[in-house]
Amino acid sequence: MLPPIASNFVAGETPAAALDHVETLNARGVAGIVNLLGEHYTERAPADADAEAYVDLVGGIADRSLDACVSVKASQIGLDVGEDVFRENLARIVDAANAPPGSADADAGDDTPGVFVWIDMEDHETTDVTLDEFERHTTATDGNVGVCVQANLKRTPDDLERLADLPGKVRLVKGAYDEPASIAHTKKARVDEAYRDCLASMFEAFDDGIAVGSHDPEMVAYAGELHAEYGTPYEVQMLTGVRESAQFALADDGVTVYQYVPYGDKWFSYFYRRIRERKSNALFALRAVLGR
Repeated sequence: MLPPIASNFVAGETPAAALDHVETLNARGVAGIVNLLGEHYTERAPADADAEAYVDLVGGIADRSLDACVSVKASQIGLDVGEDVFRENLARIVDAANAPPGSADADAGDDTPGVFVWIDMEDHETTDVTLDEFERHTTATDGNVGVCVQANLKRTPDDLERLADLPGKVRLVKGAYDEPASIAHTKKARVDEAYRDCLASMFEAFDDGIAVGSHDPEMVAYAGELHAEYGTPYEVQMLTGVRESAQFALADDGVTVYQYVPYGDKWFSYFYRRIRERKSNALFALRAVLGR
């Protein structure tokens, strides 16, 4: 049973609850990014189980014709067990997400796009393998896979040059992991500057969609200005329970908005990780509960 504070940020403990939440969002013009909570499995069994849960989840999204996609973490589907486990489980999910309706065969010849799959980014040690798998799958699915990059990492501008020529979407976030100063910007002002610089380069160089993963009103407004200048398609992505009134207002103004919808029984780890990564997250969550 979710406690009251968790229910503000987690859609529920079951996939049905998450999809019901997405259906409510869709009625307000907001799409959903559904994420089963879980990460850093060191044994194969739970990684395989969560991969199978995602296979079922994409089937549920398709069956209900929801405006939704899924988002997976590499460490959740086996990266900490072995890169081969991660690759196998990601391939299972992507294949299922791109299978024609009513068919288990991802290569049955139907050109209808399947359920979009996002690959979340974790700490810097996962960046290379995550980007490699994104490139492989987004190319094979003609852009039906997306990946997240983090503006606080000093390598990200170079990564964006690599990603610009690939199909699929790229989500830009500021980055919440506590990375060493040798490889990451650690001051808020510098991270904000890097985020703006990365956004500008993406709108100028990318042809496919850009996902603005931010609750910062200044960054969201800046993305709108860049879109007006370059015309590059974009969407805004925010979390469940955070600035939801702003999400609906943006959707009403014609902006494509996705809400990140976590679900599952591992809600405590979800909150603990966010608070541990940045102390400001605790205050941000409190403000969201009191004033959203």
